[in-house]
Amino acid sequence: MIYLSGDTHRRVDIKKLLPENFDYSKVTRDDYLIILGDFGAIWYGEKDEGLLNFYNNLPLQVCWIDGNHENFDLLEKYPIEYWHNGKIHRIKDNIVHLMRGQVFEIENKTFFTFGGGTSIDRAMRVAHESWWPNELPTEEEMAEGLHNLNLYNWKVDYVITHCAPYSLLKKLVPQATGDILNSYLHDIDKQLTYTHWYLGHYHKDIDIDNYSILYNNIHTIK
Repeated sequence: MIYLSGDTHRRVDIKKLLPENFDYSKVTRDDYLIILGDFGAIWYGEKDEGLLNFYNNLPLQVCWIDGNHENFDLLEKYPIEYWHNGKIHRIKDNIVHLMRGQVFEIENKTFFTFGGGTSIDRAMRVAHESWWPNELPTEEEMAEGLHNLNLYNWKVDYVITHCAPYSLLKKLVPQATGDILNSYLHDIDKQLTYTHWYLGHYHKDIDIDNYSILYNNIHTIK
């Protein structure tokens, strides 16, 4: 079983994943939890070891894509491994960061992952202390995503992102102008064949067409 949930923001929005709210008695190490960005356990110049240990001790595999609120300077120091056919940073034995532009094969399903997003409050933050330019993708990451989709003939089962493709963004936030990542995901959305798209970032729990925006809800893929 694969479980998906929205942003956790370090400890701020972790309530949905605490044992009193999530029945861990029904899962095993063969199950997966995917957090849709803004994990935040690697932040502010140091790792939250207590929080990382909480996730590492959960009885299922914890996976996450990056959002915009991550310490990318620290994150990029982790060595890169291949896992389920895609590139990861292994944070701890049971915690993996699903890197941008990868296609993972999990439980006989394919997942295209692409984290990142814009911090709209970055003007009030400090670069490399509470905000990181790496929150938006590089040309290399975007090219790698297209390359990997080509390898799968532009067909996957699920798309996992933090932010929305541009057309969906305008439905969620009509006044938004978007950024390079929204445009990139929009172009992918127009070409890609997929079953469902899951994303976080917008602090909503809402389904629109074949998109699910998650915050506190937990969806399952069987």
